[in-house]
Amino acid sequence: MIQIVSNPLEWQRQINAHRKSGWSIGFVPTMGALHAGHISLMHRSKKENDITCASIFVNPAQFDNSEDLDTYPSNCPSTREADIAALKRAGVDMLLYPETGSMYPDNYQYRVLEQELSQKYCGKFRPGHFDGVLTVVLKLLNLTHADHAYFGEKDWQQLVLIRRMAEAFFLETEIVPCPTVREASGLALSSRNARLSPKDQETAPWLYKTLISDISLAEMRTSLEDKGFEVEYIEEFNDRAWGKRLLAAVMLGKVRLIDNVERN
Repeated sequence: MIQIVSNPLEWQRQINAHRKSGWSIGFVPTMGALHAGHISLMHRSKKENDITCASIFVNPAQFDNSEDLDTYPSNCPSTREADIAALKRAGVDMLLYPETGSMYPDNYQYRVLEQELSQKYCGKFRPGHFDGVLTVVLKLLNLTHADHAYFGEKDWQQLVLIRRMAEAFFLETEIVPCPTVREASGLALSSRNARLSPKDQETAPWLYKTLISDISLAEMRTSLEDKGFEVEYIEEFNDRAWGKRLLAAVMLGKVRLIDNVERN
C-alpha cells in the first residue's frame, strides 16, 4: 500500500525514521503524467533499495512559458488518479505530492544558480529553467536523503547538471543515470508526447531517426525543417567524464521535444 504525504516536513520526518531502521532508500522525482520511462526508474530503484520513494511536483520555477505550465499534462485530477494507480502497480512505497507553497515557503527567494552548462543548449532557449530544476531537486534531495536518486538520460543536460550539483554540494545521494525508454518508432517517451496531434505523432519519431543518421549537423537541421520541425538546436556535447553526445531540441506544433544519442 503506497503512503502519500503532502507536507514536505512530515515526509522528511518519516524518511528519517526509515533511515534509522537501516533501510536503503531509492528516490525517483517526477512531475507526474507518468509513462513507462518513469516506471522503469522505479523498477530499477526497487531492485537496488529496500524502500522506493517518488515525488510528483509540477515545479513552476522551471517553466519559462506560462502556457507550457498551464497545459502540462499532469495538471488535471484524472491524471493524478492514473499516476497514483501506476505507482501502486510499480510497488512504490511512499509518494510526496506537495503543494507549491509548501515547497517554496520562501517564494523562490533562494535558488541554485549554475553559471556555465546551464547557459547552453536548452538553457539558452529557456532562461532560468535550470535554476528552477536545480533548486527543486536540491530541496527534494535534502528532504529525502536517499541513497540513490534515479534520472533518465533523455534529459541529458539536466542529468549532468544534477550530478555535478550533487558533487559540488557534497550530497550523499548517488545520482543514477538510466537509459532512455523509447516507443517502437524510436520516439523518446515524454509526458509532453500526449499533447502531440495525431499527425505530429507520426512525424515526431523523425527526430530520433535523424540524430542516429550518418549526416552532418547542417544536413540534420535541414532534414528536420523539411519535415515540419522548428529546430532550436542540434549540437554536440563533449566532456571528458561524460563522453560525446548529440543533443537536440525542436518544436513540433506547440510541443517542445528533446532527445540525445551517443556520439562516436
